[in-house]
Amino acid sequence: QVQLVESGGGSVQAGGWRRLSCTASGDTYSNSRYCLTWFRRAPGKERVGVAGMRVANDPPYYHDSVKGRFTISQDSAKNSLYLQMNVLKPEDTAIYYCAAIPAIYCRGPLYEGEVRYWGQGTQVTVLS
Repeated sequence: QVQLVESGGGSVQAGGWRRLSCTASGDTYSNSRYCLTWFRRAPGKERVGVAGMRVANDPPYYHDSVKGRFTISQDSAKNSLYLQMNVLKPEDTAIYYCAAIPAIYCRGPLYEGEVRYWGQGTQVTVLS
């Protein structure tokens, strides 16, 4: 089993920033077996992948809607994942989920069906 715990959600004014964190733990978790990613579910919409670490030397994946504003990073020694969100917009309002995907799938775009483990989610609300 793998446990994922997110933190850092809250309310912020449009144009502001927020930094989310996720810590992975569990007997079967390792950086070589899984890549960590961020998904979000906006009100009334489906959950979509917004940013994800990839395997080997592949660059991180970003959804078009967040490119240039969000930055994903990882501290492997701490089994931690971060999402720096800048220039936030009201449409970024969502529940943000940390997700672990088996390494074999860690290339290209993010697909919900490839997620093996989910965190509980953290709410981010961007006020206009």
